[in-house]
Amino acid sequence: MMANSSAEELLSSLPREEGITSAYSYQYQGFWYAPRSLPGLIDCQNQFQARENDIFLVTAPKSGTTWLKAVLYALMNREACHPQDPAHPLLKQNPHQLVPFLEILKPTEYDSVSNSSDKSSSRIFGSHIPTASLPKSIIKESKIVYLCRDIKDTFVSLFHFTSHRSSPISLENAFNLFCRGVSISGPIWDHILGYWKESVERPDKVLFMRYEEMTDEPHAQLRRLAHFIGKPFSQEEENSGLLDQIIKLCSFDGLSKLEVNKTGNWISNVRNDSFFRSGVVGDWKNYLTAEMASKLDQITEEKFHGSGLYMT
Repeated sequence: MMANSSAEELLSSLPREEGITSAYSYQYQGFWYAPRSLPGLIDCQNQFQARENDIFLVTAPKSGTTWLKAVLYALMNREACHPQDPAHPLLKQNPHQLVPFLEILKPTEYDSVSNSSDKSSSRIFGSHIPTASLPKSIIKESKIVYLCRDIKDTFVSLFHFTSHRSSPISLENAFNLFCRGVSISGPIWDHILGYWKESVERPDKVLFMRYEEMTDEPHAQLRRLAHFIGKPFSQEEENSGLLDQIIKLCSFDGLSKLEVNKTGNWISNVRNDSFFRSGVVGDWKNYLTAEMASKLDQITEEKFHGSGLYMT
């Protein structure tokens, strides 16, 4: 693990701005990070070695990460842990415990991750790391599932996530920082574009998914995800209602009512229930003015122009 003195020295050398979810954010390799996440990111860049059958679920923060972690875990482990099993791990543990963020793990913990029954060496990791900063072995060896969400909803969810801050930040201040790209793993547009381009160039290695499509057509998206990770549903599984069972187990309503997700802290001062606020598509309409929404749409259109990616 990066020594405290080395971490402090690094932070002191980086551009710093006010943060949305923390007092300060630091710019590293073109993106912004909270001070506590940078040492782990640098550790994994230097020490993590991906395996060919590792699977990485990558998102910009507050894009549906918790939900897709649950879905991916249930999908990968459906033979060993049937979704209707009353002792299913998702009923007892937070999805972030079952599918850990790579950049939060210590280097000594990389090889101990064993969250898939598919093969003895399979591992599932979550991450918010942009393509520019991913450990090279991940790009070369592993499959990546990328989930994006309407940027207006992403911002509103991110703002509500600031409730654990010691000093509150106003919606207007957070919005201005977000529009300037000063958000965790932001600019969000660069984050999304990086994985979009990878998915176009290497569709066998990078699957690009949308939160809204998962909400609108969960069966089709579940089949798509299962096929991508090499575990397509058999006709027998289809006939038995397994897809519906996985969708029910991993539903926002179901997960949010579990005791493990209503109480306690998964990490430091971040409450487990803060990962289960709303999940509603279009919730931004309750918080953003028409002018704010228009500004985010305009930035998104300008950033994505010519890429083939449309999100507004």
